[in-house]
Parts: sequence; structure tokens; C-alpha cells
Amino acid sequence: MEKIKKTPETRYGIVNFEKRKYPRFNIDLPIEYSRSSLSIQEGRAANIGKGGLMLYLPERLELGQQLSLKLFFPSGKGLETVQTLVQVVWTDIDLPRNGDLRTGVSFTEISTEDVEKLTIFLESLSSH
Repeated sequence: MEKIKKTPETRYGIVNFEKRKYPRFNIDLPIEYSRSSLSIQEGRAANIGKGGLMLYLPERLELGQQLSLKLFFPSGKGLETVQTLVQVVWTDIDLPRNGDLRTGVSFTEISTEDVEKLTIFLESLSSH
């Protein structure tokens, strides 16, 4: 019996090896952010986890840049907000989506009260 040599198939595609400590949840929520107290910009949060957010912003920001951010989300009582300081950890090199650029930020400072609100919101997302 003759052995047939089989060459391995080449496969193409994108593999996403998750490096995050916390799971992410897809969302579409409004945010306000500023680099200083003078100028407030608007954007959208596209996903969220305990460590940070992926945002769609109207401008390209520098890696390491600090922002003051306010996230608006629905709760059982109406609309909640969480205020936090975040740091830009990545920016997308692709073309903008509807004029907005994808930007990843991590939480750097957040009050105990806002951590509690955020935790309750994340738990509500994970139960769906």
C-alpha cells in the first residue's frame, strides 16, 4: 500500500486572539469627551468592558492622550451617566466609518459611585 503525501492546506482569514482581561459587550451609546474643560466633543461608544471602551470619534487622537469622558446609558430609572478619565490606547488606521474614527480607551480614573453604576450596567448586558 502506497502512502499518499498530503500537503497542508493554506488557510486565509482573520484570527482574533482576545488579549483583554474582561469581556466586551457591543453597545451603541452616546458619549461626550474633552481634552480640556473648554471644548466638549460628541461621539459614540461601540463596545464596553470593565477595562475600557471602543469609541467612534470625529477626530484622530494621539496614543496616550488623556480625556475626560461622560457615558450615557439607559437604566431602570431613566438615563444614567458615568464620568471617567480615560487614556487612548489605540486608534484605527482604517478609513473612518461615516466620518468617525475607531479609538480604544482604557479607564484610568473613575469614582466608586460610577464604578458601581458601570458594574450594574455591565451585569445587565451579560444577562441578555
